[in-house]
Amino acid sequence: MTERPALELRDLSYSYDGTPVIEGANLTVGCGEFVTVVGPNGGGKTTLIKLVLGLLRPDSGSVRVFGCRPEESKPRMGYVPQRSDIDPSFPATVLDVVLMGRLGKTRRFGMYTREDVDAAMAALVDVELAELPRRPFSKLSGGQRQRTLIARALASQPDILLLDEPTANLDIAMEQELYEILLRLKKRLTLLLVSHDLAFVSGFTDTVACVNRTVVVHTTSEVTPELINALYGRDVRFVRHDHLMGGAE
Repeated sequence: MTERPALELRDLSYSYDGTPVIEGANLTVGCGEFVTVVGPNGGGKTTLIKLVLGLLRPDSGSVRVFGCRPEESKPRMGYVPQRSDIDPSFPATVLDVVLMGRLGKTRRFGMYTREDVDAAMAALVDVELAELPRRPFSKLSGGQRQRTLIARALASQPDILLLDEPTANLDIAMEQELYEILLRLKKRLTLLLVSHDLAFVSGFTDTVACVNRTVVVHTTSEVTPELINALYGRDVRFVRHDHLMGGAE
């Protein structure tokens, strides 16, 4: 029996107050693939993610995650939002934040089991924060906070991980650490990542989905300066991290 794709969009359209944002979009993501979504601001990238998550309902067309509607596949999806939904001053430890990812797995709010704690600790190992479970979230660096939020998503033990601009406001060193973590996760998860980092596109991902009202899919080798300039409507500096590409195997 052929395995169902991790994600299928068919003739997908969505409008805000009558203004089309996504029109006739088609995209297929196989299990284990790493797809990066790029495009200009306002082009529909975040809207696309919300449609996949079931946070929005399409005007027409369909979204299927592992062959099911998004609301039926929620337990199999992990999500890292563009902006943290946690007040940095909130008195929570790193482990407290990561355990939030287990709330859908437990029967009662706050009643964490040993299985929950083990899953949270395993997620911290994945993001290289295993030594900081008791560190206050407020005391973390920007990169550590982002990795904590990724661990929160991983704690739910998803089959597909969706990340919306995970490198926003991170410096180059922190970006590098995050990319290496995602490369390791690629070995066991399907990844769908929204990014403005075009260097990332050239060095790490399998496929590029260019979103600007519709979706056009390219292999990484097809992503050229000319294609990017056409997508964004202006000159964009295109940088390759070729020295990192060996790690993507």
